[in-house]
Amino acid sequence: MTERQHPFPDLPELTDDERVARTRAAYEELRNRHSCRSFSDAPVPREVIEFAIRAAGTAPSGANHQPWHFAAISSPETKRAIREAAEAEERCFYGAEGAKPKASEAWLDALAPIGTDASKPFLETAPWLIVCFAQRTGGIEEDGQTQNYYVNESVGIACGMLVSTLHAAGLATLTHTPSPMGFLREVCGRPANEKSLMIVVTGHPANGASVPDHAMKKKPLEKIASWL
Repeated sequence: MTERQHPFPDLPELTDDERVARTRAAYEELRNRHSCRSFSDAPVPREVIEFAIRAAGTAPSGANHQPWHFAAISSPETKRAIREAAEAEERCFYGAEGAKPKASEAWLDALAPIGTDASKPFLETAPWLIVCFAQRTGGIEEDGQTQNYYVNESVGIACGMLVSTLHAAGLATLTHTPSPMGFLREVCGRPANEKSLMIVVTGHPANGASVPDHAMKKKPLEKIASWL
């Protein structure tokens, strides 16, 4: 049966110069986005988070199954539970009290210029944690059984749109990925067909927040693009 079709939404009629100007402006805004690891506890209205999640929910997805769920957390008790569980995993990752780290030496060397360690106070300080879940099954009706397709790709795009929207709202973000992350499903009360993909930490940067020199280095266009 042929699905009913809708006219493609109207797009603005722009000159080539106007398109270049718009893409340049978008680039200039997004180039100032950096991961933040020092947050203020200043509140952010729930409505901001709601619209950011709505924006993420417009992302393209395999078969339009929209295989994502975003658990938005502001509860101090839940944030503390997440921090405690995440830091336990991070201590194993980095190696605590002389224990052998789970991470390889090469991985730890790669992280050294950023200055990360097992301490994650931002998980409690920031006003919002958004835990992004990928739904292996469920379909658009979320029946828990219908197969979803291109799940990681779809949720990855949605997370990118979430971060971009939060940045446009003047908020700092951090994508945090403790490994393993199975505890997040339990803390957030999510079903077994969902897999936690990342925590998007968001809020206002703390006074004195900084960005490591290493994080300021971005590959130039000629290294990230080819023209065939």
